[in-house]
Amino acid sequence: MAEKFIDPRCAACPFKPSERFCMNPKGKHPEDCPTVHHPEIIEEARQAYQTPELAVFAKEASLTERGSYFRLPSGILKPFRSRLEEIVAFSKKMGYKKLGLVFCFGLRKEAAIIAKVLETNGFDVASAACKVGGLPKESLGLTREDQLEPKFPESMCNPVMQAKLMNAAKTDFNILVGLCVGHDTMAIKYLEAPVTVLVAKDRLLGHNPLAAVYQCESYYRYVTMPQD
Repeated sequence: MAEKFIDPRCAACPFKPSERFCMNPKGKHPEDCPTVHHPEIIEEARQAYQTPELAVFAKEASLTERGSYFRLPSGILKPFRSRLEEIVAFSKKMGYKKLGLVFCFGLRKEAAIIAKVLETNGFDVASAACKVGGLPKESLGLTREDQLEPKFPESMCNPVMQAKLMNAAKTDFNILVGLCVGHDTMAIKYLEAPVTVLVAKDRLLGHNPLAAVYQCESYYRYVTMPQD
């Protein structure tokens, strides 16, 4: 009988980063440590990074990470690039020419600024808003009561069409800006070129989902309790 797979639970690891076995060969590890229990998957991943598809991509991603810091005279690393700047730097390193901007209509002003930043840096930008296609929400079997504004016809978010437009435009790299939970999943599923996320939508927290995490012992302590 095949040995039962041991689920990784890295989020629950009790050790400091410098003490962890995955960061230090002489470090410690919990009983369910995947670095200890799954050498075959480690090898599969190592081999994947040797393929032409991933070799350059993984290397440039690491170089972009390093390039986003400079070292102070004290030896401490200090970050100096925003995520938008990292996307520009990575795209240039990868030799991308055409970028896709897949955005939420609620962030259309931000998307216009982002497109301008990318174009200023020499990229050709194709963009598609979530309401593209104008399909009514009724086509999903939703009633007017299921919609945000029941008095008026409402166009559905259309991440599949957004993705297909980027595929037809032959984008080299795609950037998601504020798509809803689930809609982003569908866009990623159907996009053919690689994808990164610039903005994760959070309507309540100004698109800063971590605010609830940072305040989970204070104003947002209710998020640590079962949600009805």
